Amino acid sequence: MVKKTLHNRYFFEEIKSRISTLSADSEKKWGKMNVAQMLYHCDLVLQVPLQNMKLPKINFMFRAIGVFTKREMQIFNNGIPHNMPTFQKLIVNFECSFDETKNNLLKTLDSYWNAFENDRLPKEHVLFGNMTEKDWGFLEYKHLNHHLKQFNV
Repeated sequence: MVKKTLHNRYFFEEIKSRISTLSADSEKKWGKMNVAQMLYHCDLVLQVPLQNMKLPKINFMFRAIGVFTKREMQIFNNGIPHNMPTFQKLIVNFECSFDETKNNLLKTLDSYWNAFENDRLPKEHVLFGNMTEKDWGFLEYKHLNHHLKQFNV
C-alpha cells in the first residue's frame, strides 16, 4: 500500500483539489465541526509545523502515547480514528466564514510546501516527539485526509 505524503506534489495537489470541491453546505459523516470549522481546524494544525502555533507541553505519559501512535500509523499506514481528542488550542467551536477559511487553508498549504522545500520544518513535536521531514509529510497528509473524508471528499 502506498504511503501518501504531503511532500509528494501529486498528493499535495490532490489534497488542494479535494478542499476546492467543498462547499459551505457540505455534510459531515461524523464529528461536531461544520465544514468551515473543520477547514479552520486544519489550518491551525498546519500552523504548528510552520511554527506559527505553539502547543502546550504535555506530560510524559501522553507524549509516550503520541510517539507510539506516530509509529503505529507509519507501520500499519492506518488512518486517524473518528472523534479523537485534540489540543484545546486546535479546537474550533465558533462560527467561521466558509470562503475565508477555505482560502486561508489553501494559502497555508502553499506556505507549508514552501517550508518543506526550504527545509524549515521543525525537528520536534510536543505530542509526536522527534520529527523528520518524512514524519511531517505523512502525518499532515493523514490529518487532512481524515477531515476531508469526514466531509465525503
